Amino acid sequence: MSDLPVLPVTFRPGRTRAVLLVAGAVIFVVITTVAMLLEQLGPGERLSFIFTAALLFGVLALLARVKVVADESGVTVVNIASRRRLAWAEILQVNLRPGDPWVFLNLSDGTSLPALGIQPGIAKQHAIADARALRALAEARSTRDLP
Repeated sequence: MSDLPVLPVTFRPGRTRAVLLVAGAVIFVVITTVAMLLEQLGPGERLSFIFTAALLFGVLALLARVKVVADESGVTVVNIASRRRLAWAEILQVNLRPGDPWVFLNLSDGTSLPALGIQPGIAKQHAIADARALRALAEARSTRDLP
């Protein structure tokens, strides 16, 4: 199939990632600035403000790290707090149904794995195209890997 993406390919919610990282940076700068401008705060209190701001940025950065990386040997799904490597043969189906918050991968062990790297939130058409590309790759690769 000539319409398959060239491997390796990374799928990630670009706009959502940008919004999360920019929001995290703005929150960090605003809270740190407020901490420095409030003269009645002591050094420990200022430090706690800055620590809280860094913690908030860290949470938003974790939310922004989600991705799905497809290469010749399989797929790596990076979600908020986990990373899972799958061989192509393990992926039976790639689903993005109307109303789904992200793609779900139906696996050969009978489970379903959410792949947060493809989510229709801000860029629905882009997510649909990414889901179709991953589905086409999974179908092409899994049939190729059969004996």
